[in-house]
Amino acid sequence: MHKYEFKVRWGDTDAAGIVFTPNFYKWMDEATHEYLAELIKPSSKLYREDKLALPILEAFCQFKRPLFFEDHVVIETTVLEIHNKTFKLRHVFKRGNEIVAHGYMVRAWTSFSDTPKAQPIPKNVVDKLTLSLEREVVAHD
Repeated sequence: MHKYEFKVRWGDTDAAGIVFTPNFYKWMDEATHEYLAELIKPSSKLYREDKLALPILEAFCQFKRPLFFEDHVVIETTVLEIHNKTFKLRHVFKRGNEIVAHGYMVRAWTSFSDTPKAQPIPKNVVDKLTLSLEREVVAHD
């Protein structure tokens, strides 16, 4: 599990001081890039050095409780599924021990060396993602 921590800023909220819903998707994206930077390499290097990017194919978020200005939030990111060209990450938003939202993003391993095209995820990356998946499964047994 990877943890991404941040504090809700004023610009993330609406006039009532409640987080504007699309920010949850922005934060899931940020948590994904932080997780993959730790696991593989930073997205900027992945694109610059390997001409690879990880576009979002599907995203979902379910909201349980509102977040407010200056709340401290932790997003716990884990691997849910790994397929030939795609993988799915789960993101759980916590304020203290309280789950305020949870969701997922499906990403495609995509080459941008010519026309963008999904391609098989390399074995070394699958191995790292699988190891993360196995750790999560073991942690819940």
